[in-house]
Amino acid sequence: MTAPFILFGMFFFLLVIGSPIVVALGASALTVYLAAGDDFVSLVQTAWNAVDSFPIMALPAFILSGALMQSAGISRRLVHIAEVMAGPMAGGLGFSAILASMFFGAISGSGPATTAAVGMLMIPAMVDRGYGRSYAGALTASSGGLGVVIPPSIPMVIYGVTASESITKLFMAGILPGVMLAGGLMIANYMISKKRGYTAGTVHEPGALRKACKDGIWAILAPVVILGGIYSGLFTPTEAAVVSVFYTLFIGIFVHKELKLDGFKESLNSTTWLTGRVLIIMFTATAFGRILVENDIPGMIAQSMLEMTGSLALIWIMVIVFLIFVGMFLETLATIMIVTPVLLPVMVSLGVDPIHFGIVLVCCCEIGFSTPPLGENMFISSSIAKVSIEEISVQAIPFVLVQVFVVVLLAFFPELVLWLPELFGY
Repeated sequence: MTAPFILFGMFFFLLVIGSPIVVALGASALTVYLAAGDDFVSLVQTAWNAVDSFPIMALPAFILSGALMQSAGISRRLVHIAEVMAGPMAGGLGFSAILASMFFGAISGSGPATTAAVGMLMIPAMVDRGYGRSYAGALTASSGGLGVVIPPSIPMVIYGVTASESITKLFMAGILPGVMLAGGLMIANYMISKKRGYTAGTVHEPGALRKACKDGIWAILAPVVILGGIYSGLFTPTEAAVVSVFYTLFIGIFVHKELKLDGFKESLNSTTWLTGRVLIIMFTATAFGRILVENDIPGMIAQSMLEMTGSLALIWIMVIVFLIFVGMFLETLATIMIVTPVLLPVMVSLGVDPIHFGIVLVCCCEIGFSTPPLGENMFISSSIAKVSIEEISVQAIPFVLVQVFVVVLLAFFPELVLWLPELFGY
């Protein structure tokens, strides 16, 4: 029992004094290894095995693809299509932002990338139309989280690797939950906008949608090529990520002719930084999780939860509350890698499908993108909208509540998650 106390004691101490999550995870794991007299090399080997896998190769490719799409003009065309589709309805620009996040999320697989791509275009437009700056930022931050639920999804790749589950099946299972979350945000946006009198979207001339779709046809085809190839079995998710990079390069250079050398360099720089950040989190989180498993922490947690109640519904509520709370303080990838080996055995022992649990986990992490104090999307929206995190946090409360409601539905009705994979025989 000494190892868990050292592990969690050091971990929470480092977090309290303001250490980065990577340092807290790595240092606490290292302390346990040294206290036990284990060889330091074994720690490095354990962590290295986490990133030495074929599916992980999809991460840098999806990140690069999302970065290139901004420079290639694909994200701008997707946003314009969404804006035309919204039309003159109340809160139309907010509806456009949510729709654009769905479109871009079907390509990038990243919440922060989706928030940045959509926010740079939609937040200024919403402010010009009379929307409050904090509201525009909150809506964009909340809808940007759809990027990790609408497949392809980087967190789903991480969960698939950690739980040894099919990434293709996870992608398929995430479609309906992503649409449900987007629908909930749209309803909340419409009700708030109508109450506050936010102006409707632009009244476009007849044929505007057809023209926008014609101009953005290659942007629309991007998710069709990527996801269609995965679901048809033409290529794996990892291969699809590489295909998306070459597709974006081809469209940006030869079709749209907007991808220049400077944009390409900037995309490579952001990809290198983000990929390094993701891999080092995986590296340290795996070592941390290995110690948890070796000391049977998952088993103890499972036993304590089952002693409290035998009701699956109550356990789901406890798990969702716990995941949302953890998501407020830990980064998404670290949350998935730490929580999965702890909670997955508990839920499986209660008859929960691992794919079902994985989607609920990712959706809870999606909420964490727009909740303080560590909501990455909120920081991005805050800088674009030029308002404080506190202001955005207050405005985001209705959207967070809607998302929590949808997550509870997904947890209590597993067919909402598993229906589509079963329909296609996965």
